[in-house]
Amino acid sequence: IDDFAKLLPSVSFQSFGPGQSQIFFRGVSSGGDGLHIGPAPASGLYLDEIPVTTIAGSVDLHVYDIARIEALSGPQGTLFGASSLSGTLRIITNKPSTAGFEGGADLQVNKFGKGEFGGSLESFMNFPLSDNAALRVVGFYRRDGGYIDNIAGSRTFTLDDGDPTTNKTVTNAALVEGDFNDVATYGGRAALKIDLDDNWTVTPAVIYQNQVSKGPFLFDPRLGDDLKVRDFLPTRNLDRWIQGALTIEGKVGNWDLVYSGSYFTRKVDNQSDYSEYSVAYDTYGSYYTNFPDGKGGFIDPTQNQILRDKYTKTTHELRFSSPAENRFRFVGGLFWQSQGHDIFQRYRIDGLADSLEVPGYADTIWLTAQQREDKDKAIFGEFSYDLTDKLTATAGARFFKSNNSLKGFFGYGAGYSGSTGEAACFSAEKFHGAPCVNLDKSVSENDHLGKFNLTYKIDDKKLIYATWSEGYRPGGINRRGTLPPYTSDFLTNYELGWKTSWLNDRVTFNGAVFQENWKDFQFSFLGQNGLTEIRNAAQARIRGVETEINWAASYNLMISGGAAFYDPKLTANYCNEKPDANGNTVTDCQYPT
Repeated sequence: IDDFAKLLPSVSFQSFGPGQSQIFFRGVSSGGDGLHIGPAPASGLYLDEIPVTTIAGSVDLHVYDIARIEALSGPQGTLFGASSLSGTLRIITNKPSTAGFEGGADLQVNKFGKGEFGGSLESFMNFPLSDNAALRVVGFYRRDGGYIDNIAGSRTFTLDDGDPTTNKTVTNAALVEGDFNDVATYGGRAALKIDLDDNWTVTPAVIYQNQVSKGPFLFDPRLGDDLKVRDFLPTRNLDRWIQGALTIEGKVGNWDLVYSGSYFTRKVDNQSDYSEYSVAYDTYGSYYTNFPDGKGGFIDPTQNQILRDKYTKTTHELRFSSPAENRFRFVGGLFWQSQGHDIFQRYRIDGLADSLEVPGYADTIWLTAQQREDKDKAIFGEFSYDLTDKLTATAGARFFKSNNSLKGFFGYGAGYSGSTGEAACFSAEKFHGAPCVNLDKSVSENDHLGKFNLTYKIDDKKLIYATWSEGYRPGGINRRGTLPPYTSDFLTNYELGWKTSWLNDRVTFNGAVFQENWKDFQFSFLGQNGLTEIRNAAQARIRGVETEINWAASYNLMISGGAAFYDPKLTANYCNEKPDANGNTVTDCQYPT
């Protein structure tokens, strides 16, 4: 993602490491995306006709044998639906061809400054099978060398008894290592194209990717030098996913029909150092003393988190298009999607007393075992009409229904907390191996959004346009029982732009000026007892200018440049103001009572 984001002025991203990136268009982010119970992503990622955005964010797709990348800025809600609130990124692959055999390979060796060596081996082949069938296969392996060092250190947890000999000091000597955040990625893609006749084509495809990364990809500036951390427990992330897709293209009369369907599954196993949590709580009152060893002493409260996430996604879309040469044109269809997220999070402290554990999980102080389901259905359409030879009007709408549910267990064992976790259970069902169920909530919504566009063609190489468009992101569940669900947020875009080509198409110059109004944006924050809460916070607006220029200086040399300027601003406070006991005004970011 970071490679091609550099070439797209409107696209930015936030990354916590491989497979943990969030894509943003035009700075539309409230900072809380990527949480398993949090808002869905604000931007969509498509591979050809199929969305591959999961609830937690975008897959880290290895880009090879690609025809082009399309960055569709601004709300794309009418045609692309949910999670295209701020824009859609489409990665279009090279398709099988019956024209002839084609193949190639790329070999790369690289090095990150003082870090380790890395490299990649990639290859593709296109096989014509007959006059009406062809197969295209891609394979790749890539290793990214490490560049972050884990340096030696120690920490002391205090026991507030005035006796320093009862404090607990731990070191990370066994984990000291240089350049320890290396990544290995491998996978492949295959597509089979079959022309049934002159009008109908069927293309089944499958893609698989496996990625293993070690160590963190954030560094600690308090250590004095860049690219250094002081971790006390190992970090590892295993991310593998597979997608099977089917595309059917054909004609019904003189109308084009496209069906695209897919089944996608992704598994992520993550283990990481959670020590800073223990350190922070120890600073505020001897967190150390919460964990007796049952022998008159206390254990080391250093934590690690063990996370297992399984995502599934099934999509179906049926799209009709009228002939492109007609003065009046239509494109529209039906969409159905179901996403599942099997969530398992285990926070572990070695040697934890049996009485403090979550039942069934040794040494576990906190357990999350939940199933989230997001479903949405939609009917959509866009109409275009050529008012003159140069002026075209387009109007579109999307009517949708979404449903979000969350069921399972989260919290402590009854021996550690008398009010949360196991103590708050209302069902004896052992959901995903958890001791019981203390969460079972759902929310449904129906709504619609629209789009209107005017395009004026100055000539065959230049046009200007004006667009009003809307995008949305579905609502969801707050797991704390007293909090209401959060609802969909909407982004409304007002845009003037131009697309031009000069010097016999050797130079293109495109740009836009816009204002986007963000209504009821979904905002995540840390609530009571460190539990994340999401609310529809307030209103905001973003004003901006974007430009890009591409110059084909010669057959072998392309020079590209771009710039973007954004002016974001809250137009309403997202915190409440109320008087405290002394009559002073204080800010409260919790839910209003």
